[in-house]
Amino acid sequence: MKRSKYREANISEANIAEGKYRRSQISNNMLLSITWEVDPTIFTLFGREIRWYGLFWAIGLAVAMYIVHRIFKHENHPEKWYDSLVLYMVVGIIVGARLGHCFFYEPAYYLANPGEILRFWDGGLASHGGVIGIIIAVWLYSRKITKKNILWTLDRVMVPTGFTAAMIRFGNLTNHEIFGGPTDAPWGFQFVDNVGAWMRGAEPIFTVPSHPTQIYEALVYLLVFGVTMYLYWKTNAVQRQGLITGVGIVMIFVARFFIEFIKHEQVAFEYGMLLNMGQLLSIPFVVWGVWLIWRAMRNSKV
Repeated sequence: MKRSKYREANISEANIAEGKYRRSQISNNMLLSITWEVDPTIFTLFGREIRWYGLFWAIGLAVAMYIVHRIFKHENHPEKWYDSLVLYMVVGIIVGARLGHCFFYEPAYYLANPGEILRFWDGGLASHGGVIGIIIAVWLYSRKITKKNILWTLDRVMVPTGFTAAMIRFGNLTNHEIFGGPTDAPWGFQFVDNVGAWMRGAEPIFTVPSHPTQIYEALVYLLVFGVTMYLYWKTNAVQRQGLITGVGIVMIFVARFFIEFIKHEQVAFEYGMLLNMGQLLSIPFVVWGVWLIWRAMRNSKV
């Protein structure tokens, strides 16, 4: 999700420094890896590129809204509650994800070029910022619409969140971004390292076989989706306010914390850090999730 013209220049230089090679330089022992040549663009419509990344985002949001709608109908809540939630959620996740990228990862650039902040369609979205945006949106929604505790809404919104997060990571896969370090595993991917130039007609420059961390994360998030769906539909977990949210948050951000160890750094300032920005931002969410689970298990209803 974290992507911009400014960052690409830094990462390209870093990748070259780490010893990435043109395809013609890849040694014979790399032939068992997967050469990933998927074009990020599906087609062009009226001069605008329609990308797999955007399609996966749309599918993730559509399925999430469908599941939340089913939950609201199952609980016989007013239709207007659902309609308002859609608006709050869409605005919250887009604004939060964009601002999260701008100020967590590239504050100097965007403070110097504030007009670029609005260009979210050019890429540059951060998952941690998206989560914060959702929390703020749900808080406002709960105060103005349902008049219920924020955890009441979060528990229902969390149910499909894993699916949406997985779709976003599959989108990252098609964008040849947010992948991991070198690996000898047979499932290593050779990503196109010069995606922008390649899409403009240049010969592709491939990475060494690398961990497809987008897939690792997507699989974890699909597991989260299965667990939260089970908790809501097959148990009384929803009666323990905050439990579903806590379980989902802990699973997502513990996985994110450990997968970050094999990812390439996303921005230049992360090089040499003991923990990168993604890990530092994950720790508060894990702590919060554990607290929610502990609180929920102490109280059958809040």
